This record gives sequence, C-alpha cells and structure tokens, in this order.
Amino acid sequence: MKKSVFLLSIIAVLLFTVFSCNKKDDGVTFVPARDRGEEAPVSVAIIEEYLQTHFYNYEEFANPPANFDYKIKFDTIAGDNANKIPLIDQVSSKTVPDRVADGVNYTLYYLNALEGGGQKPTFADVVTLRYEGRFLNTEFTLSPYSSLFDSAASPVSFDLTAVVNGFQDGMIEFKTSPTGPITNPDGTVSFENYGVGAVFIPSGLGYYVSPPNGSPIPFYSQLIFTFQLYTTRVGDQDGDGIPTFYEDLNGNKIEEDDDTDNDGLPNYFDTDDDNDGRPTIQEITVREYILAEGDPYPELGADEFEVNSVYNESTMETTITTLEYKDANGDGLPDYLDSTL
Repeated sequence: MKKSVFLLSIIAVLLFTVFSCNKKDDGVTFVPARDRGEEAPVSVAIIEEYLQTHFYNYEEFANPPANFDYKIKFDTIAGDNANKIPLIDQVSSKTVPDRVADGVNYTLYYLNALEGGGQKPTFADVVTLRYEGRFLNTEFTLSPYSSLFDSAASPVSFDLTAVVNGFQDGMIEFKTSPTGPITNPDGTVSFENYGVGAVFIPSGLGYYVSPPNGSPIPFYSQLIFTFQLYTTRVGDQDGDGIPTFYEDLNGNKIEEDDDTDNDGLPNYFDTDDDNDGRPTIQEITVREYILAEGDPYPELGADEFEVNSVYNESTMETTITTLEYKDANGDGLPDYLDSTL
C-alpha cells in the first residue's frame, strides 16, 4: 500500500455512523458517531495535556551537534528530563473551523522549530517535504503515541487540498527553503535553510471516524505530524488557468465552499465556474514572461497581475506567470464567473 494513502484525506466521504460486530441479529450494531461539537473540546484537551507533559529536542536545534538530522523528537518531562521546557510553552496556536459541522472550532497547535528562509505555501499549494505521522489517543492502551503510522524518508510532494484539514491548516504557517534542491556529488539531493516543524491535529481535523482502510489509527484519534518543508508550488487543481488560491472568493482559506454556479463542484475543481458552456480557461488570459538575469520586470496591463514566479537555477531564468480577467460587459464581474456571457 502506498504510504501517501494515510496522509491523503477521503474528500468525498463523510462518515456519520460507525459499526461494531455483535452476535445478535445480523451481527452488526450501528453506533452513531460522536457529536463533533462535543468531541472538539475533548480532543483539544487531550492535545494540551500532551503538550504540558512533553518536550522536544530544542537544545539540539539551538546548538546542532555534528551530523544532526534536524528531525523533531519528543520525550516525556520526567526523571532526568524533569526540568525541560514543555511544548505548551513553545508552540503557537490558531483557531480553525470544522469542515463538517457549522459553528464548531478547534485550537490548532503547531511548533516552529526552524523558520526556514523561503516562502510560506498557500492552503492550495503543492509542497515537497519529509514527514512522520503518529497518532495520540489516550483511550486505547494498545495504541501509544509511539506508533508510527506513516512517514516519508525521502522528499515527497503533497497537494494541500487533498490532505487532512489540520495538516493543510498547519502547513501554511511554515516556510520553505529559499534556494530549492541542491544536487550533491554523489547524486543525492539536499536542501538548505528549510522549515522544520510539527502540527498537533484534533480528531475533527484529522480522520475522525474514517481512517484509511488498513491503517492502525483508531477512531477519534489526535494526530501529530513532524516535517521538514522544502519547496512549494502554486496549485491549479482543475487546470483552468486560475490558481486555486484565487478561486477562494470569500477569502476564508477553505477551497471547498466556493461554488459560483451551485452545481456541486467547488470552483477549484470546476473547469467551467459559471456553467455557461465556455471553459473558464477560454474566458481569461494567461501569460508567461521569461526573464534572464538583469532583465527588467515586465510592464503588466491594467487588469493583469502576477500569480506565480519560478526561478530556474540551471538556466538562471525566471518565469513569471500572469493572469488577466476579461469583463466583456463591464459589469465588474469577470467573464468566467458571469453566466450571461
């Protein structure tokens, strides 16, 4: 089974019931899933207890030993480690909404061990990273935190619109390497000045009652991901020429709830956003400018704006991608969102 199965979310499936075996009747008893609003504070409390009683190897990050791998490692505050600084005093947090139940919010904690010198990904980007995923569930004594359910020892790429929501919400708080991959004499690839962090995900922003098939993750588990973030690139998940970041019309950084034509397909997954029979890509103008070192920045049109910039180290050229919305009837609504055109 591919490792990516565990990190990828099952976007189209929302399980509201779970089942267990029973010798009575047909052998299956259906049990309603826990109320998400009631489960939210419980899951955050479990994470906070963990943060209060554990620490990470912050001293190694402050003074890296020889051959340090820049991986975050957690341990319990006890014994020889009794005076370590708890995670709760070193993490940052933000409030993020549940994607299923209206009015339910979570405190999402994240640890920034190394800031990184590059740019932050948007919620809709495709990132390259190494990571380890573990689950934290105090209700299951046979499922300790130390159970590693997923990892990538070599850099892999993930579309942030296709991972569990808590991971997506956390990744946008970190920075990439500023230089991109470096090919070493032995053929391996490395990165410099990249971001290193961790995100602590409440169950409602993780798998809740729908863990991947075959995974050891119990229902209602809190997740912990540690990672090294290397690169990011702009995502255009439906290939319509408009980066998904710009299809977030209400600006809430949730790609699923913008659906201009109400056809059940969110704009970021809809190649005809206004359902007028003309593909979105035919109702906009996308341009690319290739600049050599020292070339001046291109003069853009009045309604033209940059959506991406990529530097190629081998050619020493920068490719700038721009987007221009058309508005044929001058009503202020771009043609690709105007079903009357």
